[in-house]
Amino acid sequence: QVQLVESGGGLVQAGDSLRLSCAASGRTFSSSNMAWFRQAPGKEREFVARINWGASGTYYRDSVKGRFTISRDNAKNTLYLQMNSLRPEDTAVYYCAADPRLRSVFSTASAYDYWGQGTQVTVSS
Repeated sequence: QVQLVESGGGLVQAGDSLRLSCAASGRTFSSSNMAWFRQAPGKEREFVARINWGASGTYYRDSVKGRFTISRDNAKNTLYLQMNSLRPEDTAVYYCAADPRLRSVFSTASAYDYWGQGTQVTVSS
């Protein structure tokens, strides 16, 4: 089992940067594929980025490519999301998620077994 706790959210202006962290407890973090999702008010939760267990592969939704970077430190059991050039449309609650089963499908919420409680990111124009 994996417990996940996000941090690092806040209120920023358009063009600013934030780095989100997701601290994991449990033995399976280093062997789990990890992802970030986000959910804006009135919208469905959407995929943002994913990194495989060994950090050799990453994938991003088109709207964040070139601006966001997902990374992980397995020694520290921590997942990161560096967000640069933030836009008002990035405003959402951001969640980290863990997939210890290493599913081939990774851009849907149903592919993840464990979730954090979320951290709010608000970008003002």
